[in-house]
Amino acid sequence: MTEAEQLADGIRQMGLDVNEQAQHTLLQYLALLQKWNKVYNLTAVRDPKQMVTLHLLDSLSVLPYVKGPYLLDVGSGAGLPGIVLAICRPDLQVTTIDTVQKKAIFMRQVKGELGLDNLTVVHARVETFQPQQLFNQVISRAFSEIALLFQLTQHLIASPGEWLAMKGLVPAPELEKLVAQPKAVIPLRVAGLAAERHLIIFDSVVFEGHA
Repeated sequence: MTEAEQLADGIRQMGLDVNEQAQHTLLQYLALLQKWNKVYNLTAVRDPKQMVTLHLLDSLSVLPYVKGPYLLDVGSGAGLPGIVLAICRPDLQVTTIDTVQKKAIFMRQVKGELGLDNLTVVHARVETFQPQQLFNQVISRAFSEIALLFQLTQHLIASPGEWLAMKGLVPAPELEKLVAQPKAVIPLRVAGLAAERHLIIFDSVVFEGHA
């Protein structure tokens, strides 16, 4: 099975609406990631088929829960999930932010080569970021602690707005320490992946004054 067939099959299994053009662009993004990874070490995943599962399909699993119109991906790394979501949802205005310069340079290269006009790449620490437009949703796939995510991004989220925390297992100890509980804990299905994945959604209004 080619990467294109694997991606198309995974999208079908997950019941997602991703058209052929978007799938083609996702594969172009994957090719750029493979090329740059040889020099810049952007991701520990090397095998192209594993990249389809662990990067593309894993990022796509949150697609039904992304509303926008303004989405911030914190600690985006190589653009996961931000670039994947920007490709599939041209109506979204996606901003990706990372502190590592080589990762920001790569994401800007992707934006230019793939013509992603709805993508903005920021190289900065998120706590110092002062955008003109607040974000309806703040998502993170790589943040270690949910409480820290709230603390560093509360000034960036609109009211009402949502935090979307992508996790493996449900992080029960983390959730117990928070001042408020999530409004949803959603098991995510990633085609070809046996490990657990969850999306934990928090309402920004609940945390006002508590960060």
